[in-house]
Amino acid sequence: MYRFFVPVEQIHGGHAQITGDDVNHIRNVLRMEIGEKIVISGGQGTDYYCIIKDVQPESIMLEIEREEPVRTELPVSCVLFQALPKADKMEWIIQKAVELGVCEIVPVRTRRCVVRLDEQRAKKKQQRWQMIAEAAAKQSGRGNIPEVHSVMSFPEALQYAERLAHCIIPYELFDDMKSTSTALDRACSGDSIGIFIGPEGGFERGEVEQAVAAGAMPISLGRRILRTETAGLAILSVLMFRIESMEPLPGGAVDWRENNGSISG
Repeated sequence: MYRFFVPVEQIHGGHAQITGDDVNHIRNVLRMEIGEKIVISGGQGTDYYCIIKDVQPESIMLEIEREEPVRTELPVSCVLFQALPKADKMEWIIQKAVELGVCEIVPVRTRRCVVRLDEQRAKKKQQRWQMIAEAAAKQSGRGNIPEVHSVMSFPEALQYAERLAHCIIPYELFDDMKSTSTALDRACSGDSIGIFIGPEGGFERGEVEQAVAAGAMPISLGRRILRTETAGLAILSVLMFRIESMEPLPGGAVDWRENNGSISG
């Protein structure tokens, strides 16, 4: 079922209204008609299952059939502090990070970043990155659209991270897997996690020491050196699994054999 985000003020009294660019997408791309069903979210933890009641050139009118709590958001807020990578890697990182459940993405300017953005270019990039986050949120069934912040310096990012319960920073010179496991367990026990990822070439040692002094826990991502576009997604995958393993899925357990047949086909 197709999903759209709608401002909460346009959802009321058992009805909802879609306006803006999504109207053209529904009418002319998806070619949806009166009577078809969609899901909308106001970004406040509720999914609304709706039926299309009217299609106009500038608006789509919906009747809300039922409401359900959003089931796709992680109970722990994960904030990705991603050092600016080269080329268009940031777009791919944002798309996949949103799919994995991140709630905020903070582009960070570190000492080894090759990319340098002036104020005008940074603003345009942020706008495009936010559009990519919204599209990824729709595709992956998210209940909220993760925010992509404006570019921060490394000290600014550390200051912003002070509000989070825990922070971790993968570092290739840190190889203690036992301590890494302990740090991840501790991070997942809080209500928010900051993940700091370096650029091509990694963090300078002084930056890691600065982050640790601010309370970040150093961790290892294994014996292999990961690219900047891989590292964040690797740790987000681990965190997603650990966090969601702590809580039962809404609605109880489902026997996949009854729905999908044998795993061997």
